[in-house]
Amino acid sequence: MLDSSFFALILRMKHIDRWGLMRNTFSDNLAEHSLDTAVIAHCLCVIGNTYCGKKLDAERCAVLALYHDASEIITGDMPTPVKYYSENLRALYKDVEKEAAGELLQKLPEEMREVYASIFSSEGEDSVYRPYIKGADKLSALIKCIQEEQSGNREFKNALQCQLNTLHGLGLPEVEFFIEHFIPAFYQSLDEQR
Repeated sequence: MLDSSFFALILRMKHIDRWGLMRNTFSDNLAEHSLDTAVIAHCLCVIGNTYCGKKLDAERCAVLALYHDASEIITGDMPTPVKYYSENLRALYKDVEKEAAGELLQKLPEEMREVYASIFSSEGEDSVYRPYIKGADKLSALIKCIQEEQSGNREFKNALQCQLNTLHGLGLPEVEFFIEHFIPAFYQSLDEQR
């Protein structure tokens, strides 16, 4: 078996900075965002199972969320205003992301590729988790905006409202539950949370 650079590349997520167009009070990188998204996606599935009568595999969703932006190791973080500037640009960027994911998968031993290909694509049975991962991704962004605003950085004011609007537009009761029951604590100090 040949040496593989897959995990050496994956663990470089910590070097990919996010929010490149914004002045940040504290930095945010892809590794931190991926963990946050995985934790929140897991929670959204638990909420769905507990309060909405669903039968979601929270652990599978968490793994899918953990790798949801893995292609950015190769592409870097494309700022949202650029990524969504036009449908044409969005479609082109999707192709770039798909190609980058394929490049990462080629860094694995052939016997392991199928497992990770299913994680990277989240198609078939896993497609049910896409809305939860998107919701978790946007909740992670909302939390970043709140934390920046709480630190006195007014630059995130519009981004915070935009994230809230997007989240409400998802139509996911699990996301609304999370916003109602868990987001208020992000406006509190550590002492208030305890």
